[in-house]
Amino acid sequence: MCLSIPSKVVALHPDEQAVTVETMGVKRKVSSHLLSDPLELDDYVLIHIGFVMNKIDKADAEQSLALYQEIVDKMDEQEH
Repeated sequence: MCLSIPSKVVALHPDEQAVTVETMGVKRKVSSHLLSDPLELDDYVLIHIGFVMNKIDKADAEQSLALYQEIVDKMDEQEH
């Protein structure tokens, strides 16, 4: 099973067909070769093995991120 956490586009690299995304505080450069739609700063995308698979709605992304953060917070509470 794979989980894809919504990632926010924080930098564009059009010469490389790549973007830098931020996923829950972690930034990484990923390829946008497989996406036909142009990306802009602050778009939300889903990533799989280093490739942008699709762009997603901002409200859906923010709702998913809030749920992931809730899971992380509960896991942290259980460890302490």
